[in-house]
Amino acid sequence: MNHLLELLTQGTNLSPAGFLVLCGVSFLGSLIAGALGLGGGVLVLATMANLLSPTVLVPIHGVVQLASNLSRAVLSWRQTLMSIVAPFLIGSIIGAALGAQVVVALPKYLLQIVIALFILASTWAPKFQSASTGRIKFFVVGVITTIVTMFVGGTGVLVGAFVAPACQGRHQFVSTHSVVMTIQHGLKIVSFAVLGFAFGPYVPLLVGLVLCSFIGSYAGKLALNRLPERLFRIALKTTLTILSLQLLYTAVRQLIA
Repeated sequence: MNHLLELLTQGTNLSPAGFLVLCGVSFLGSLIAGALGLGGGVLVLATMANLLSPTVLVPIHGVVQLASNLSRAVLSWRQTLMSIVAPFLIGSIIGAALGAQVVVALPKYLLQIVIALFILASTWAPKFQSASTGRIKFFVVGVITTIVTMFVGGTGVLVGAFVAPACQGRHQFVSTHSVVMTIQHGLKIVSFAVLGFAFGPYVPLLVGLVLCSFIGSYAGKLALNRLPERLFRIALKTTLTILSLQLLYTAVRQLIA
């Protein structure tokens, strides 16, 4: 078994134990995202930041999140708020093109700090809470968050802060958020491929992560159907806050070490 894992991780600088940890977290992250709408991607990103180099982190995380969001989108597409999807798509195309021109790798601790601050701001800052479904608003959100995702990867929480108030109920939110994030991660992967990132050595890892992600999404959908609306909102904010504080703690430890 260990020999097989060593073969699967060849050329990635990832240990067999790290391979298994990432697969497990991919399942758990998709389960959380499927049940709460978002938050699981940050868990996956935080774990990957401790096991993969920053230059590899963003594109690999993008593939995993594409699979996770795509699986949820397929399972719940009928509830999608389609009026915001088209402007977000157009904005994301522009954002990916702009971000690809200036994308750089950030130090691990800085990556974690930026993501953590995004989570706290988008979860608690009143200025993010707008119920408007205007096309211009989601065009701008698409442009800005897609540029940001090229640098830090984890913008699902930021996008979710704009999508959630516009949706009626958790089912519509989970579906709509999954669709727009599928768009964003898909464009990001294309951009990194054009920039010359070599996905080849990571194919076995990606297959394992994607399979675990699909299984987690299905389990999360079952949990979503059983979760009361009020409990859903409380659990969402609690989960995001805990994850952001964990990221800040990890980043500070790295900074002062």
